[in-house]
Parts: sequence; structure tokens; C-alpha cells
Amino acid sequence: MQEITNPKVAWALIFLSGALEIVFATSVQLSNGFTRFIPAASALVFGALSVYLMSLSLKVIPIGTAYAVWGGIGAVGTVVIGLAFFGEPASIMRLLCIGLIVAGVAGLQLNGAT
Repeated sequence: MQEITNPKVAWALIFLSGALEIVFATSVQLSNGFTRFIPAASALVFGALSVYLMSLSLKVIPIGTAYAVWGGIGAVGTVVIGLAFFGEPASIMRLLCIGLIVAGVAGLQLNGAT
């Protein structure tokens, strides 16, 4: 496994792994319960790659912070994809709660938790 020691690289990996988490979740949706081969295979690949890249950053970023940021990016990004492409509802309360996740992720990153 590649060892990461630079905090900027570690944070870049967290953000990249969060983006891959969005692709993973979207692939799961498109797989129709893992009955469609290409979306199901891409879900497995992108899910594994997402976790792997996050794991590389754990030498620098505490696991609680890394996991919260990774999960927050994945959750918010997946909601945006759901709103834009899958016709999910955009209620005010839902959007406010997503905003709280964004604020939490930003707060963790700005807090200098590395």
C-alpha cells in the first residue's frame, strides 16, 4: 500500500474517494438490484476503489474525520444526483438537512484535523 504523509494529498484523496462514492451509489441505483451486469460491476469497482483511496489517507487524517467527510461527500453528492437525474423530491427540510451535512464536512476540513 502506498504511504501518504502530506496532508494536502491526504485531503485530495478523501475528496476523490468521496466522488467515487457518488459513482458507486449511482451505479447501485442503475444496477436494478444488481440484475444489470455493467452497472453492478461498476458499483463493485468504484466502491472498492473509493474505500481503498480513503484508506490511504488514514496515516494523516484521523479515521473519524476521514469517514465523516467521505460519507458526507458521498451522501450530498448522491442526493444531488437523485434530484437531478432520478426525480427525487427537493423539499425545503431535505435541502436544509443536506446543507447541515455540507457545513459539517467543511467544518471538519477547516478545523485542521490533520
